[in-house]
Amino acid sequence: MTTQKAVALRISNLLIKNNLTQYALCQRIAMPEETLRSIINERYKTVKLDTIIQICDGFNMNLTEFFNDDLFKRENLDVD
Repeated sequence: MTTQKAVALRISNLLIKNNLTQYALCQRIAMPEETLRSIINERYKTVKLDTIIQICDGFNMNLTEFFNDDLFKRENLDVD
């Protein structure tokens, strides 16, 4: 899978796990809802690390926790 897909799935899974809507997360982190929606729907070719940090803040987690998921195992990612 692409890294964009892995990030989108991770965010979606965290929303479910934390019982949050996209809107509620955006309110927590002062991010436009369209930005988050575009990330989740994989409309962006890449996602800035700063944006992922901002999303992590909304889930009260750090980058290590965010990327500590099987989605990000090398064998699961299509990286050239």
